[in-house]
Amino acid sequence: MKSLSKFFLTVGLVTTLAACGNGGSSSSSSALDDKANKGWPEELTLVQMPNENNPNAASMHTALRDHLSEELGIEVKEFEGGSYAVGIEALASGNLDIMLASPMSYYQANQKAGAELLVTPQVEGYEYYTAFITKKDNEEINNMEDLKGKNFAFVNAASSSGYLYPKGTLVQEFDLDPDLLEQSGYFFENVTFSESHANSVMGVLMGDFDAVAVAIGQMDSMIQAGTIKEDDFKIIGRTQNIPDASYIIRGDLPEDFKEAIREAFVSFEDEQYFEAVHNDPNARFVETEQTYYVPTIVMLDAINALEDEK
Repeated sequence: MKSLSKFFLTVGLVTTLAACGNGGSSSSSSALDDKANKGWPEELTLVQMPNENNPNAASMHTALRDHLSEELGIEVKEFEGGSYAVGIEALASGNLDIMLASPMSYYQANQKAGAELLVTPQVEGYEYYTAFITKKDNEEINNMEDLKGKNFAFVNAASSSGYLYPKGTLVQEFDLDPDLLEQSGYFFENVTFSESHANSVMGVLMGDFDAVAVAIGQMDSMIQAGTIKEDDFKIIGRTQNIPDASYIIRGDLPEDFKEAIREAFVSFEDEQYFEAVHNDPNARFVETEQTYYVPTIVMLDAINALEDEK
């Protein structure tokens, strides 16, 4: 669930969300006798993100949906699919209540729909970040300053871990112009986009690049698979921790309803679900502080990634 790459929302989901119009209070909500539920919608609409690494994980979302429905006492409609852009518009129009979002899409949803952070799936003790690496025997590169004037590779311009975070780290650490960083001769001698983390790692190993930025998880996977050896490389720097995608919720829902949803997520303890969806039976949903994405948003702003969103 670490991937923040965009995916395409199905036409069926768009049509369904447009038709359901479940925003805010329902005209029949007065039929509810429980005063604590006054003003709550009669149903909750939730969009999940496909798991590219485990296509079978989608079937496990039924367990979460049923748990939320039982805890809240209302129907929960759960869909898979989505483009962040379409999901954000659905949040803004009141046709969607909850979606899984990246920091960028949370920022957009907060600006356009007043969305709030709800919960984050968390694996205890796991840190996800991007490492700046070079060959172990490269005596010219021993720290981040030594990258100046070298041949460097990012993954691609759409990659958070392979481009946005390492670019942000370089811009903030060395006070660089984000619009010039990719230009040859500005900071690096040459900049290449390798198009995959594996290509970046192998490019360093083969001498095509002096150094690269790769997600530590991708590098660990290659080491575990025997594709590379750990002692062939050295890490000379790293980004801040890359936050997990989080569930976000429409801000205009009743406060007690949002709190009940948060508690329902946190109380979910199905180990089979977390093993299938998050690769760890001990993972759990934790309440997300509203400041969780602030360091990332500051970094995105530093590289002008938010200019079109302001």
